[in-house]
Amino acid sequence: MMVIHTTKPLFAWDCLEDSPSLQTVKELLAMLPDGKLLHSLRTARGKGRNDYPVSVLWGVVVLRVVLRHITTEAVLAELDRNEGLRRLIGIESEKGVPKPWNISRFEEVLGQEPHRTLLKEVFNELIQRLGVAVIDLGRNTAGDATGLSARRKPAKAAEEEIKEGLPQASGGRKEYKDDEGKVTKVVEWFGFKLHLIVDVKNEVVLAYEITDTKAGDGETLPAVLEQAEANLPNNRIATLAYDKAADSEDVHKILSGKGITPLIQMRALWETEPERMLPGHDGSSNVVYDEDGTIYCYDKISEPPVRHKMAYIGHEPERATLKYRCPAKHEGWECPMSKVCNAGKSYGMTVRVPRELDPRRFPSLPRATKKFERMYKGRTSVERVNARLKVFWGVDDGNLTGSRRFVAPGGSRAGRARGVRDAAGLGAAPRRDAGQDPAQSDRRSTASQGEGPGGRGLKGRSRPGGNPSRDRGPRRQAQRRLAQATGAAI
Repeated sequence: MMVIHTTKPLFAWDCLEDSPSLQTVKELLAMLPDGKLLHSLRTARGKGRNDYPVSVLWGVVVLRVVLRHITTEAVLAELDRNEGLRRLIGIESEKGVPKPWNISRFEEVLGQEPHRTLLKEVFNELIQRLGVAVIDLGRNTAGDATGLSARRKPAKAAEEEIKEGLPQASGGRKEYKDDEGKVTKVVEWFGFKLHLIVDVKNEVVLAYEITDTKAGDGETLPAVLEQAEANLPNNRIATLAYDKAADSEDVHKILSGKGITPLIQMRALWETEPERMLPGHDGSSNVVYDEDGTIYCYDKISEPPVRHKMAYIGHEPERATLKYRCPAKHEGWECPMSKVCNAGKSYGMTVRVPRELDPRRFPSLPRATKKFERMYKGRTSVERVNARLKVFWGVDDGNLTGSRRFVAPGGSRAGRARGVRDAAGLGAAPRRDAGQDPAQSDRRSTASQGEGPGGRGLKGRSRPGGNPSRDRGPRRQAQRRLAQATGAAI
C-alpha cells in the first residue's frame, strides 16, 4: 500500500496554538518592531505618574491578541494567575496588573497621533518582512469590506475625533440580491466598515482601512491597494479578486494601469439590451458582446440564427487586445457560416478586441473563461479572514466606544495586525509526524516548553502524514527565510 504524505501550507491556521508556551510569547514580543511606538508613548507621558509603565500596558494589548482573549478582563485575569506570563511583560507582582479602565485609557491614547500612525507602521513593517521572506506572498490577492459594530461618543466628546479626520460610527445597510435583481437579504448594523486586502494562498492581511459605513468599496479600494503595494516588493501583485461592490470604471482603470489582472464580477446595468454590436463592426457583421464582455458570433444561415461563444485565445499585452477565434475551427465542428466568416482561412476568423474600448468590460482575463472562475474562488479567503477576526478575537461585539479606540489596531477589538503577528509565528513553528509522541517529537519545541498561559505547556497539533526529512527541503528553506525576516527562532 502506498502512503501519500499530506504537507501543511506554510501558514497552517489550523495549527495555531490554542495555548502558546511562554517561549513562543517571548519570541513574539521580541520580534515586534514597536520601538518607535513605545518611545513616542513614553515621550507623550513625560514626567507624569508611571504606576503602570507604557511597556506593561502595551504588553497587555499584545497578549490579548496572542492569547485570543475576547475581553480585556480575560487577559488581565490570565495575568493575575500566571506569574511567568506577568514577568514577560515586566510585571513583578499581582499588584502591578493594570485595571480594565487603565487599558481603556491606553487604547484611547493609541488612537491619537502620532501613536496611531506609528502603530500602523508596526503592521506595515511586519508585512514587509513577510513579503521578503515569502516569495509569492501577495501575488494573488482578494479584497472585501465587512461591517463592524461599535458605539459612538456623544457629540461634544466626538468633536476632537472629527477634527482629526477620524470616521464616526454610523448606521450601515447591505442588501443581497438574486440574479433577477430582487432583494433576498438585508443586513443592518451600527459602527464602521473594515476594508481588507489579503493574500489568497496564505490568508494573511496585506493592508486594511477603517471607514464609516457610507464609504463605498470602490472608493476605498485605491487607498488600500496602495498600502498593500507599499508593503510588498515592486510588481508583486498579479491579480485582485473582489465582488461587485468594486465594479467601477475607475477601479478597472487603476488596476489596468498597474498591470494587475482584475477578478471582479460585473453589476447588471443593461436592463433592456441583452447584447450590443462590437465597436468597429457594422450591421452586416455577426460579432456581438454581452454585458459581461463575452464575445459571440452568429450563424445567420441557420433558421433561426444561432449564437456561438467565440473561443478565447489569449491576452496580447503588446497590442493591448484580447484575441478570439472562430469556435468551429477551434473546436473542430462544422458551421454553416464557415465559408462566409472564414473565407477559406485554415485558422478561421479572428477578432481582436482593444481593451481601451472598455477596461471594465474587457479585462485582461475575460469573465467567461474557466481560469477566471477558478481564480475568482480565491475571494473566499478574505471572507475566512473576516470570520477569524470576528469569531476568535471578537472584533464585532459592539462594545467599543469612539473612533480612537476602534481605529487603533492594537485596541481591544480592532485586530487588523493580528493575522500577520500570528502568521509570523506560524511560519516558523516546528512540525511533527502524526501519531508521534508530542513529548519526543521535536527537541527544539520540548526545550522551549514551559508553563504556558492557563498553566498548560504547548505541545502543538498533529500534522497528518508529516515527514521530518522534508525539513531539509524547500519548505524548511522557506521557514528559515521567514524566521530570518521576522526575527523568530527556528
